[in-house]
Amino acid sequence: MDARSISAWPWPDALDARTAAPEFHALLYEDDRVRVLDGRVPPGATVPVHTHRWGGVLYILSTSDFVRRDPEGNVLMDTRESGAAPIVGSATWGAPLTPHTFENVGSQEFRTLTVEMKDDPRNQSG
Repeated sequence: MDARSISAWPWPDALDARTAAPEFHALLYEDDRVRVLDGRVPPGATVPVHTHRWGGVLYILSTSDFVRRDPEGNVLMDTRESGAAPIVGSATWGAPLTPHTFENVGSQEFRTLTVEMKDDPRNQSG
């Protein structure tokens, strides 16, 4: 989903990562342009269904294998099969994410700092 179409975001605010899974998403900073989250998922933990409305830059502090599933339990990504686990110390773009769960199936904490880029209100339609 294009970040400029944020006004058309179809999922309720109740599914926002900070609302639906606050124990896994600590708020470090927020204003009208950005939100900075400290994401921590211990080994064996599953983050409940949530969304990420805004895309942003993820800085990887620690990594582990994980499985991302849709709300019905269908696997969207399994790093054990794809080999796509992020590299510690790297930064990557993360697009907005529709409702999903996140299960840490590895032996280490999965931790990211994410700078979510909110839309500039001048770019929103409506």
